[in-house]
Amino acid sequence: MPACSFATIDGRYNFQTPQTLIAHDINNLHAWIMGVIAVIFVAVFGVMFYSIFKHRKSSGHSARHFHENTTVEILWTLIPALILVVMAWPAAKVVLAQKDTRDAEVTIKATGYQWFWGYDYLDYGFGYKSKLATPRDQIENYKDKGQAKGEHYLLEVTEPLVVPVGTKVRVLTTSNDVIHSWGMPAFGVKQDAIPGFIRDTWFKADRVGTFRGQCVELCGRDHGFMPIVISVVSKDDFKTWVDKKQKDAKAAADDPNKVWKLDEMIARGKTVYDANCAACHKADGAGGGPFPALAGSKIANGPIAGHLDIVLHGKGAMPSWQGLSDTEIAAVITYERHSFGNKMTDMLQPKDVKAARK
Repeated sequence: MPACSFATIDGRYNFQTPQTLIAHDINNLHAWIMGVIAVIFVAVFGVMFYSIFKHRKSSGHSARHFHENTTVEILWTLIPALILVVMAWPAAKVVLAQKDTRDAEVTIKATGYQWFWGYDYLDYGFGYKSKLATPRDQIENYKDKGQAKGEHYLLEVTEPLVVPVGTKVRVLTTSNDVIHSWGMPAFGVKQDAIPGFIRDTWFKADRVGTFRGQCVELCGRDHGFMPIVISVVSKDDFKTWVDKKQKDAKAAADDPNKVWKLDEMIARGKTVYDANCAACHKADGAGGGPFPALAGSKIANGPIAGHLDIVLHGKGAMPSWQGLSDTEIAAVITYERHSFGNKMTDMLQPKDVKAARK
């Protein structure tokens, strides 16, 4: 691969500074191909403009009539073909290297949701949701409320993806609803997350630090609100973090056979609603745009089986929420039916949701 690189150019005018070998290769390939394109541009347009100027009518030249020239036609077919082959060889090497996920030491499943990412550490048995952490006051009417935008506006999350430095990490991408795309420019990574399919990519971070990307596939109303943040830590720190997450996951695991009391279920449901539903249906259940109000709605005040079916399978702009646990779905539906002025008397238990999934 050519040694030239644009890596030191300010990231505002070029790619982000590469942090992986693949990203370095992409930068170098980009610089080299742009150099080839520049040479072709100068050569072709230089000859064209010279011919136009040198043989203009005002200088005494007149147009000549001529027909095909076999030699010229062979040359202008063969030369571009050879140029394409020369450009394609290093490009193919980089693309093949991007797809080589063999011998990964850590495997993480990244699931796109409208609109956040879920990460499952398949080697360690735990997972979590990574959502936008930028306060809504910074997004909605921040000028009126006097709250300035933060340093990492729309690029901060509740929990970053944590990986060890110098380790090959394989990322399996899929989606719960529509097509998303998991992108991290500094690592030279972009992989679509498609419902019903598993795609994969990989990276190996060169240094410790925090790196930021975004969903790079237009996926709906809040497409711009699902950032990707990767925290690269030392291998010892990663081991300590994994131990803690495994303990936390075990402690937080719900007993699927537990029978909940109504007040407990409503309290749990409010937490689930605020974390997952309030962005579209609003904190007061007023709704907005394609998302209907829950206050006084036919859904929240109709048969509970229909309410559950919509949460599990989605409807219209409403995506499926099967990624939530049985307890979380039971809790949020119960909360919605007892809040926002709704006065239903029924409730769901986790076992009801489990049965409805089948």
